[in-house]
Amino acid sequence: MAWRQRPPRGLTPSRPLRYRGLQEPPGGATMERTTPPPSRLPLAGAIDCDVHAVVPSVETLFPYLPEYWRESIAQSGFKGPVDTPYPPGVPTSVRPDAREPGGPPPGSDLGLLRRHVLDPWSVRYALLNCVYAVESVHNPYAAAALASAVNDWLREAWLRREPRLRASIVVPVQQPDLAAEEIDRVGGDPGFVQVLLPVRSEAPYGNRRYWPIYEAAVRHDLVVGIHFGGAPGNPPTPCGWPSTYLEEFVGMASVFQSQVISLVAEGVFERFPTLRVALLEGGFTWLPSLMWRLDKEWKGLRREVPWVRRLPSEYIREHVRLSLQPLDAPPDPRHLLQIVEQMGSDELLLFATDYPHWHFDAPEEALPAVLPEGLQRKVLVENARAFYRWGDGSA
Repeated sequence: MAWRQRPPRGLTPSRPLRYRGLQEPPGGATMERTTPPPSRLPLAGAIDCDVHAVVPSVETLFPYLPEYWRESIAQSGFKGPVDTPYPPGVPTSVRPDAREPGGPPPGSDLGLLRRHVLDPWSVRYALLNCVYAVESVHNPYAAAALASAVNDWLREAWLRREPRLRASIVVPVQQPDLAAEEIDRVGGDPGFVQVLLPVRSEAPYGNRRYWPIYEAAVRHDLVVGIHFGGAPGNPPTPCGWPSTYLEEFVGMASVFQSQVISLVAEGVFERFPTLRVALLEGGFTWLPSLMWRLDKEWKGLRREVPWVRRLPSEYIREHVRLSLQPLDAPPDPRHLLQIVEQMGSDELLLFATDYPHWHFDAPEEALPAVLPEGLQRKVLVENARAFYRWGDGSA
């Protein structure tokens, strides 16, 4: 394969899988256990690439907002961005123990985060993603002010109180020039390691309008994290508005695929050869079929995109990583192993709990026990350490 034969520009290519017995033979053979029992999973030192910090109320941001915006919010009765991809009454939105009677909103208490994630997993680093829907605010200056306030709040209320935490930069993605300014404002702070973009956007992220964001991310050596959700004002499906949350929740995986196609086809990774993109909370089992189809159709349509000089799957393996939770795994664990094998690399998956969202009931269930021990270590620690460049003196 070409991606194994030629050196990339700026990044190290992901390696093919080399785990004995990873792909089971056909015919339904009994699968030999490749991991220790759940109680002995290698939890210590895990890197959690997706935990959530929730702004309790817009008033929480007042200490970080200029007087003009505090007065404007008070006089208008603005409650902050109220669009959320996590309706509070939906079971998947909040695990039961993250909600305490009379307590703060789930995801807004550092003590609970320590008790539920950092301590049980002996976490080395956890990456905070604050999905505060500034993209739904139509006043561009208000959106920029709110994004800045959220980032300052994350720094003061979370990062400075807990050394195991890192954070993503919240930006007004609908205004890429203002988003780039915010990245430049806080991108030099070692506590911020990623720029957070909602997967639902006004236009596909390969569009040139978003290139100032990528320029700023590369300038500060930051990952661009594309995360579940987003409220840009357009429908969440290619064919209009759905009737139920179930449709939107399940269909979000197709939005992630559209963004990957756009980034490759528009030549973003050729334009920014050191850009790193993490797909967060979007599943991953759809990736092998997407890479296959992209490669196949590119061969026939490559004249249309002459700037795409290599197989699309090469760009994806080199530049893109995907978080583990929510795990869209098939019922048969052998099939999950086959999917991982078909991805063609052991470096694409990043461990994540997606706290406080509810995808499992016990810590050991967050990591598929069927994964071979070496691959478990890659997913739990090594992939994120390499991708976010932790452990090289920068963290």
